[in-house]
Amino acid sequence: MKRWSVVMAVVALCAGCEGKKEDRPARAQLRRTGPATVEVVPLEGQLPFCMLYTVSEKGVIRQLTLTRENRSIRCDPNRPVANTSFRIPVQEGKVRMYVFFSDDRIPAGPVAQQLYDLRGQERINAMDLRLPGRVFVETLEFTPEESAPPVTGGVVGAGGEVVDGGTNGNGGGALGAGAPVLPDGGTTGGPAATEEAP
Repeated sequence: MKRWSVVMAVVALCAGCEGKKEDRPARAQLRRTGPATVEVVPLEGQLPFCMLYTVSEKGVIRQLTLTRENRSIRCDPNRPVANTSFRIPVQEGKVRMYVFFSDDRIPAGPVAQQLYDLRGQERINAMDLRLPGRVFVETLEFTPEESAPPVTGGVVGAGGEVVDGGTNGNGGGALGAGAPVLPDGGTTGGPAATEEAP
């Protein structure tokens, strides 16, 4: 009888542990600044230094906090890491962002090598890594999106009407209706058929 009560107590404690994993406070948050750009903002109470890496769906690993010394950088709470936005390549798909918080500046090389070794693992935490001092890991996910193509407008003829353009104004109009628009926004050729040369 005593054995059953111990088993039931252990089961009750384990059931309570599952909810605590989800209640862990976040260490950082993402702020989308564009379709494929993001800021990573550490929250209050984190260790003073951090490094930021991404691992994409295609397996590409990128170190986003590069310095000359190749070490972690100071990360102030409630301010974007490195005071910048990071662009994530759309073609690499969804990324997992790993923010490594530490109590001292740690070299980035060993972290990168260990991330490469653990790249097939679904989740990575500080216990998976061999790093000096206190280290915490925050995992965030970000999916970059395609941005809209730039709109350059159409070429206006002598009558004040658009004589060349298409859906985005990049020369998709009828032939002879105006000068083609170059990718830099300039035009080639002489005046359009409806214009007179000066």
